[in-house]
Amino acid sequence: MSESEDNPPTLASLRARKGKLRSGKRPSAPPPPSESLLQTGLFATFPETTPPPAPPNPVLSTVSSSAEKSAFLTSAIPTERRIWTVRSLVTDIRQHVETTYTDLWVEGEISNCRPAPSGHIYFTLKDGEAQLPVVLFRRQAQLLRFRPADGLAVLVRGRISVYETRGQLQLIAETMEPRGAGALQLAFEQLKARLLAEGLFDADRKRPLPAFPRCVGIITSPTGAVIRDIVTVVRRRHARLNLLVYPATMQGSTSPGSVAAAIRWFNAHPERADLLLIARGGGSMEDLACFNDEALARTIAASQLPIVSAIGHETDFTIADFVADLRAPTPSAAAEIVTAAQHRIEERVQSLVQRVHRAGRYHLMHARQRYTRLSAESVLTRLRDAVDRRDQRLDELRLRLESATQRRLRIATQRVSLFEARLRRQDIAVRIATTHRRLQTATQRLHSVATQTIATRRTRLNRASTRLEALSPLAVLNRGYALVYAADGTLLRSAANTNAGATIHARLALGTLEATVTQTKLNSSASEAKSEPKNDEPKNEPTAPENRNS
Repeated sequence: MSESEDNPPTLASLRARKGKLRSGKRPSAPPPPSESLLQTGLFATFPETTPPPAPPNPVLSTVSSSAEKSAFLTSAIPTERRIWTVRSLVTDIRQHVETTYTDLWVEGEISNCRPAPSGHIYFTLKDGEAQLPVVLFRRQAQLLRFRPADGLAVLVRGRISVYETRGQLQLIAETMEPRGAGALQLAFEQLKARLLAEGLFDADRKRPLPAFPRCVGIITSPTGAVIRDIVTVVRRRHARLNLLVYPATMQGSTSPGSVAAAIRWFNAHPERADLLLIARGGGSMEDLACFNDEALARTIAASQLPIVSAIGHETDFTIADFVADLRAPTPSAAAEIVTAAQHRIEERVQSLVQRVHRAGRYHLMHARQRYTRLSAESVLTRLRDAVDRRDQRLDELRLRLESATQRRLRIATQRVSLFEARLRRQDIAVRIATTHRRLQTATQRLHSVATQTIATRRTRLNRASTRLEALSPLAVLNRGYALVYAADGTLLRSAANTNAGATIHARLALGTLEATVTQTKLNSSASEAKSEPKNDEPKNEPTAPENRNS
């Protein structure tokens, strides 16, 4: 491979050369490739270098300036072109986008939210004009404090990248903050609440579908896959059902008016169709937003023909679904519902014919059996059977009578035994003996309690008497002590409290004495006796033996 094939001229170098040609300068031949001019990518930048002036060409000196420019461009631009592979081109774009848009905040409404089993969350961020695919990987999804859902307005922080497998621009989210319900979801909820209050969703106003429609008016796109699915199902289940397709726009701002015009046309020509079918395939919330139009909902409610709504998948709901007379999960299911009565009608008719034949044969056989039973032998047999049944019935009644009699006799015997037992329990002799035994037991218990009480009280009395005798002052006197009183009745405690010639009284254990003091003697504790008051209360203390005078 030559050098020109390895290093072809870049878009930037060609633009630079073209500008120089316009300025009237004669460019020189392309310089040899250098490292600064090697192409590293689609968005690579190159230094602007001025090529050295080329020597004048004598052949082109007589040519006009325009001819010079044309000849130069023809000779300067090489015939080889840079051919990109799809992967290299997408990779180069991804690198440039990831370098340019590294950290940005995007606000929009969530749509088509699809949590994956791996933990990643894929959804579309949209507003009224555009939409952007977003991927939130499992590591960042685990940090969210809320669950993303369709119709939720959020503020997403992340970086722009390109998914090379699909060549799709996407936002790799790092964090996400909720901003409340989106505009489309809010408008949907408000319109739904208003129409519900007006009664457009009531079941009593919805019309039943005709069981055997001759023609079904289908409002859908004639080029989509929906009409092919409906035709396939109808032809498989009921080939004679006619289908009349009204081409309508099923997406975009013009869709509500187009569908409403189709409904009005079918109502203006009621002989063309017996019921209407509005069909559209699945899509995102913004794709189905055209069926949340208030004018379209009122047109569906005002239709004189029954309308079946088959919009989106089973999980998609629109205002048109609530207003229509019947909602089908999918367009194919709607075709099955419409042809439910006609499905295999020939088989059903044949089944009914077979049932009629079987019923006829059964009644004929039953009539023949009844005719056979009218013969004499059959009559006698029937009489014998009747007598046998009566005998059997009589035996059964006899057994029941005997059983009932024995049961009543057994019950009466049990009652008599019960009464005898009760009478034996009520015998006066038994009751007197029981009362006597109870009286003897009570007497014994009373005697025992009295004896025990008397012994206890006697023990307490003896103990108290012993204590009283031990504490009695008379017991002290019995041991030979005496109490000596002065003439005024004051108890004498010391010899200093009386004088010679004074009269004193002495109380002995047996009787009292009156004596006259002839002499007093004081011992070593006389000083202490003088300090004591003379008019003390008498105490139960004996006097010393030397104070006893006769």
